[in-house]
Amino acid sequence: MELRSELLKSIWYAFTALDLEKSGKVSKSQLKVLSHNLCTVLNIPHNPVALDEDFRDDDDGPVSNQGYMPYLNKFILDKVVEGSFLKENVDNLCWTLTAKKNYRTDSRSVLPRDDAFRLWCLFNFLSEDKYPLVMVPDEVEYLLKKICMAMNVELNCVELEDFLSQDSVQQKGFTVWAFLDMMNSGKLTRGIDRETVTMAVEQVYREIVGDVLKEGYLWKKSQLRRNWKERWFTLKPNSLSYFTNEDQKDHKGSIALDMNCCVEVLPDKDGKRCMLCLKTLSKTYEMSASDTKQRQEWSSAIQTAIRLQTEGKTSLHKDLKMKRREQREQRERRRQAKEQELQRLQALQEEKARKLAELELLKEAQRQAQALLEQDELRRRQQHEQLRRTLEVQLQEAEEARASMQAEMALKEAEAEKQRKRIRELEDMQQQLEEALHQEIKARQDEEAFRYTQARLLAEEEEKMKALMALQEEQEEYILKTQREKQELKQEMESKSRALEEAQRQVEEVRANRHRVDQDVMAAQKKLRQASTNVKHWNVQMNRLMQPVGPGEKRTSGISFSSFRIPAQKDPGLHLRQRSGDRDEESKENVDRGAAPEAEKRLSQGFNGDMDIP
Repeated sequence: MELRSELLKSIWYAFTALDLEKSGKVSKSQLKVLSHNLCTVLNIPHNPVALDEDFRDDDDGPVSNQGYMPYLNKFILDKVVEGSFLKENVDNLCWTLTAKKNYRTDSRSVLPRDDAFRLWCLFNFLSEDKYPLVMVPDEVEYLLKKICMAMNVELNCVELEDFLSQDSVQQKGFTVWAFLDMMNSGKLTRGIDRETVTMAVEQVYREIVGDVLKEGYLWKKSQLRRNWKERWFTLKPNSLSYFTNEDQKDHKGSIALDMNCCVEVLPDKDGKRCMLCLKTLSKTYEMSASDTKQRQEWSSAIQTAIRLQTEGKTSLHKDLKMKRREQREQRERRRQAKEQELQRLQALQEEKARKLAELELLKEAQRQAQALLEQDELRRRQQHEQLRRTLEVQLQEAEEARASMQAEMALKEAEAEKQRKRIRELEDMQQQLEEALHQEIKARQDEEAFRYTQARLLAEEEEKMKALMALQEEQEEYILKTQREKQELKQEMESKSRALEEAQRQVEEVRANRHRVDQDVMAAQKKLRQASTNVKHWNVQMNRLMQPVGPGEKRTSGISFSSFRIPAQKDPGLHLRQRSGDRDEESKENVDRGAAPEAEKRLSQGFNGDMDIP
């Protein structure tokens, strides 16, 4: 496959040279001539009828490259036997066809035609396996460095960089004609004579295209006579050949190299220095180099050839070319990976910027919602403060009423104290009055308890209002988030709405409880007023009882309290009146039985008329 690929590169140039109109098609007569010449240089039999039979339906028309390829593969390349021909002859044929059309020289050209041919072959060897054939800048630089190394000069990198910076080179790569024009310009070989350039090009050509790892003179020890003779050695990956001199016309022998061979350094002997030996399975070849450096270079080169045979490779420079190509591909993959990573990072940055913008929008919406909530909160607080002030006014009025009641009770207490000094009989009544006062205190305590309950209910109402506001705030936050997840948040809003309704219901219950507490307070105040009324009534009764009996009036034998009309009602004065009735019965025994009937009648009328409890 490698040999076919190399042959196709040269044949492609020959085919395109015959395509004068650059339409991708060549006439059949020209292809017949090309096929005949190819069969001649490849040493295979040529069948002139096959091409006519292959395209007998299109005898007069041209044949495209795609149409010629099946014939070329079947009748020419499939019959090629490696080693039966010289590839240099095939390259020379194709070069002759393509140079007539594409290679132009003038008086300023510095390359002889043979050097241009060798550079063309080197270009084909190092070019990419794609059509049209081009060579990447890295391979061009590698080839020029090899040529400059052969001339022992430094590469003019400035001129090379100027040429590489051209747009056509950067976009498509080097074509062989652009490469030859650059070499013909003389900018890279300025100050170097043509013979040196020719020798360098030929050396590099033999090294890369001819697979010559190393060549030069060595002294070789004969196997039969055991004498030493100087020979020209040429090392290739599969053999080490030696000739009489460097023109390589008189071939003296060849040493086949395989994985069983090895090279060793020998000590000096027989008047020879810098010796080495090459061992095979059947023989050992002793050789002597001119100096230690040459011996080391030959040893390394032979070891490289043996390594290539061990690895099953036929060409060192093909292997190096594949390695350089793999390195370029790896660099390209790394570059693409870096570009993809940069694109990904750029996309992430754009996404981050977009997220930040969305976040700013959400923050702005949140600030607006917060402002609305603060306004609602301020309005609710104002309403609550107004309600609290109203309640404080009502409580202050209740305190004033209680204070006035307490003042009045204090006055009544003073009057009762004076009457207690005058009449000892009314001590039990005074005790009942004290019990009434105790009941009033208890009523005040109940009022305080009811007021504390009311305050607690107000606090609960405030907590419920806070919870309601929190639920409303959460509901509004969820409303803002439901722009992309509307269906799920709708269910959450319904649940929050139910919770809000439950909270409102609880607030209504708290308000109902507060209303009941207010009613209880009013009932306690009503009881307190009733108790005050009862105290006033008993004071009136005591004043009547303390009226003195005039002289000559008879004491009634007894006072009947059967005429008391005490309504059966539940108030604090009921028990007090019952105790007063008992005390009257006890005082009735102390009344003189000889009192006047008028006093008894008047007293009876007074009790019947004035002691009625409304």
